[in-house]
Amino acid sequence: MTKAELVEKMAEQAKLTKVDAERALAAFLSVATVSLKEGNDVTLVGFGTFSVGDRAERQGRNPKSGEVITIAAKKVVKFKPGKALQEEIAR
Repeated sequence: MTKAELVEKMAEQAKLTKVDAERALAAFLSVATVSLKEGNDVTLVGFGTFSVGDRAERQGRNPKSGEVITIAAKKVVKFKPGKALQEEIAR
């Protein structure tokens, strides 16, 4: 599902205009991004939890040359689905 399709479905289900649904989605993404940047988890009960984790530096290979390279450590966003979401998907 693309962002445009998501906005369309949100507008339809919440009986909003597409512009209002787009604004609501943009606000959610902005607030969630700032929260994750600050190191806080974003938990949507029944849906899941977004969190930030650290990925350690590691060794990899350049697939073209086979040369061993070092892949730098970085922060990554993780998602853990909630129980209700898992149950709904399993149906």
